[in-house]
Amino acid sequence: MENRELWERLNMDLAKHDEFLAPLPQVFTELFLNRKNRPAAMGYFDAVVGDVHGIRVHELFAMKEAGAKVFSTFCVYVPEEIVVATGSASIGLCAGAQFTVSSGEKLLPRNLCPLIKSTMGFKLDRICPYFQVSDWVIGETTCDGKKKAWEILNEYIPTYVMDLPQKKDAKDAQLWEEEVREFAAFIERETKVDLTAENLAQGIEKINNKRQALQRLASLRKHNPAPIHGLDVLVINQLAFFDDPVRFAAQVNALCDELDVRVKEGVGVAPADAPRILLTGTPQPLPNWKLHALIEQTGAVVVGEETCTGERYYKDMTEPADNVTDMLANIAKRPLKVNCACFTPNQGRIEDISYMAKNLQADAVIDCTLQFCQPYGVESYFVGRAMEGTIPYLRLETDFSAEDQGQLLTRIEALIEMIRA
Repeated sequence: MENRELWERLNMDLAKHDEFLAPLPQVFTELFLNRKNRPAAMGYFDAVVGDVHGIRVHELFAMKEAGAKVFSTFCVYVPEEIVVATGSASIGLCAGAQFTVSSGEKLLPRNLCPLIKSTMGFKLDRICPYFQVSDWVIGETTCDGKKKAWEILNEYIPTYVMDLPQKKDAKDAQLWEEEVREFAAFIERETKVDLTAENLAQGIEKINNKRQALQRLASLRKHNPAPIHGLDVLVINQLAFFDDPVRFAAQVNALCDELDVRVKEGVGVAPADAPRILLTGTPQPLPNWKLHALIEQTGAVVVGEETCTGERYYKDMTEPADNVTDMLANIAKRPLKVNCACFTPNQGRIEDISYMAKNLQADAVIDCTLQFCQPYGVESYFVGRAMEGTIPYLRLETDFSAEDQGQLLTRIEALIEMIRA
């Protein structure tokens, strides 16, 4: 089946979809393919982006034809191990494009996070095949905007919401574990597959292997000169939410094998004196590459992301266990180690940023918040205070549009000049 036939069967708006995808080849060529000295193993990830609405969507459609389900998510707190254990798919959703924001604003306030508006617009416009192939969306209560938006989204696609606690005390951990167990029961009902010690252990192993591969990639970025561009790592991290987890882990490890050789030979994508930037803040969902591109346009290199499309996603593993009860308990424990700004207090995030800055030999920290994202916008006060006097720090606020690129670049260039001085 050709892509267009598949998209028609998924009831997509093909004219609007064509309009959305039209700029992608040129943008991707300019930002990625034209860069010199990229690792050869990036070829796999380039191919995935080149057919981002094709190859994987065909696989998901075939899974559904064979009786499996597709569950789409927006957040690192949703336990994908449980979904994978049943033979179904857990995937991310399109959420990082200005193209769909105006459509989202037909139902949502203008002064709302662009990620939520973009997401809603993708569904309303019917241009995201991952939305169209999904049986369920799994939402979560990481912010007020999301938890209310899920009520509206549920009118367009079945939406299951997980209630995430706002603190990390014992009673909060107990609440979250109950949520995970209820989610597991929901997945069993929907897939008609019982969770067993065998299949759940396999699900945990598959997702742990994916996270371990990403950890290995992140660790290689501490070397100087940097063996890979931050922009390339960003697209890999974004694809981690879409690709088949087993294949993805194998491809990331193949890339790391190549980077190991680069490190030993002292080969980098930037000079050894290139400013090294740690990026922190809100996630950068596919296809949002703006900030990394601007930073590396100045000659700097992004060496780490303390974001949900970065370190927060893969920094912790799910511990194995001998039975389903203990496995579910361990699955619940792992996300509570993630230091999202939805938690209060959130000192762990400050500690993560400080550790990463030191470990990655960063020369500066850039803290970026999406417009109207209240949790991260407020928490930037604590991040800035912690960085003061220890490392150069820049706070930025933006959305998915190109309108502020000149202003952002000016501020980034000023930071880079200060580092080089």
